[in-house]
Amino acid sequence: MINNELADIFNKIADLLEIKGDNPFRIRAYRTAASNILSLGKDVSLMTRDELLDIPGIGSDLAGKIREYLETGRINMLENLKLEYPEGLVSLLGVPGIGPKTAGLIYKRFKVDNLSDLEKLAGEHRLTGIPGIKDKTEANIIKGIRMLTRVSARRPLGTVLPAAGRILDYLSANAPVGKIAIAGSIRRWKETINDIDIIATSEDPHKVMNIFTGIAGVRDVLVKGPTKSSIVMGDGIQVDLRVVDADSFGAALLYFTGSKAHNIKIRELASRSGMKINEYGIFSERNGEKLGGRSEEDIYRILDIAYIEPEMREDTGEVEAAAERSLPRLIEAGDIKGDLHVHTDWSDGSETLEDMIKKPLEMGYGYIAVTDHSKGLGIARGLAEERIIEQRRIIDALNRRSGRFKVLAGAEVDIRADGSLDFGPEILAGLDIVIASVHSGFNQSREQITGRITTAMRNPFVSVICHPTGRLIGEREGYELDMDAVLKAAAETGAAIEINAYPLRLDLQADYVKTAKTMGVQLVISTDAHKTAHFDNMVFGVSVARRGWLEKGDVLNTLNYGNLLKRLKKMRGSR
Repeated sequence: MINNELADIFNKIADLLEIKGDNPFRIRAYRTAASNILSLGKDVSLMTRDELLDIPGIGSDLAGKIREYLETGRINMLENLKLEYPEGLVSLLGVPGIGPKTAGLIYKRFKVDNLSDLEKLAGEHRLTGIPGIKDKTEANIIKGIRMLTRVSARRPLGTVLPAAGRILDYLSANAPVGKIAIAGSIRRWKETINDIDIIATSEDPHKVMNIFTGIAGVRDVLVKGPTKSSIVMGDGIQVDLRVVDADSFGAALLYFTGSKAHNIKIRELASRSGMKINEYGIFSERNGEKLGGRSEEDIYRILDIAYIEPEMREDTGEVEAAAERSLPRLIEAGDIKGDLHVHTDWSDGSETLEDMIKKPLEMGYGYIAVTDHSKGLGIARGLAEERIIEQRRIIDALNRRSGRFKVLAGAEVDIRADGSLDFGPEILAGLDIVIASVHSGFNQSREQITGRITTAMRNPFVSVICHPTGRLIGEREGYELDMDAVLKAAAETGAAIEINAYPLRLDLQADYVKTAKTMGVQLVISTDAHKTAHFDNMVFGVSVARRGWLEKGDVLNTLNYGNLLKRLKKMRGSR
């Protein structure tokens, strides 16, 4: 949790420095530090000064600020910046169309430092005098504010899951618990999370609760009881812990995992069979006899249905399929053989091509595809034709000496406003894989952006459409897109659709994934890695695939290298 708090502070400093118009290199240093702290596998409070200095992007100045926070609970630089600008002003930066410069101008003119007042100004068309803001911009600002308001109570899974894992590990190591597990929407791998639910067993619940409520970083203790306690951590996330009897652990885990709709459905099923289910177990309605509850498998077995994986528990047909023994055998992380969306420092990645190979090798992958950006994306240092050809030569040389591990030469090619691609056929034909994405023109009409993507899919060289809706969870809504038309085009052309595993994207969403499967669309799960730590995000993409009921055979990068190349060549020949 300390890592999260420090990353949040460094990002706030960067935000306020941007509003102030400070040195862009200084601003970037704080953002890089925040990102690298979040990706650490170790609590910074346990690190020496020398270990802090070994963190990429952390020099003596930032290491000193980390020690300052650990010792005092604050960083004076942030406190001084807050004296210049109200902290609420930072909230304006989350609104699409409001950058630091614009936020500063709005504040100077209207003294607005909250979303409610900003929405009122936009609704009254009073922002149009600000440079860069037009009528359409105001409409987008209102839309963005409503999106932020809608998700403000929930947090991205990628932020909450690591925090939940650290609390679980701490309790496992320091409290007298038997079984312990994360429940709730985290266990179902929902995109956004309201709070953290933990279920445990113990022969000394009182001691467990003392340790739980005394965890470092607790801001407030809401409830402290003999079997249930609730705390609020420093970043505002609520954590609930319930200690139950060992004989009820499975029933409690099932009940508090949810979803509510799934629980209602299985309770109805139990009732029709003369039984009842609650968080304590499954019982006979006739005489109250407890029939099971030690494990979730017990309950599903007694109901005479197959075990249902947590990711599927949304009442979307899983109970009926379990009764018919027709549930899919869901894909697992171990089924993934390689990553087909990887960036290096040739474009906007932060590590060399050679370094980006090391982590997937350790993970047991057989290949990755290097897909640096094409020339049209200048902000990402996109590659011109001659650089792509040069990179291809280096990849070929790597493959000649790398043994079993292979690198596919690819590119993430920009889809232009008319659906054409950033490279011509003479360049695309020389690549092993071409992935295509939209990076601009997000405000085009539904018809325009749908046509743009479906046109790109009909290009014979395009293998995969990446992050297809363009959404960033809690930051940006997806494009106005006719996804049914996109999936239909994918089924017709054979182009694959990506599930982007970056935790703030998780794009394609699970309901579209399920539809894609029914239409026979091939899918790819990729991390969009820009540094080696990002390869660990593959589990988030796999979770989306599982929520969409995907099996191993539905996902292109479960193939080994040889079969993948054959499939990619076949895809090119089908259009």
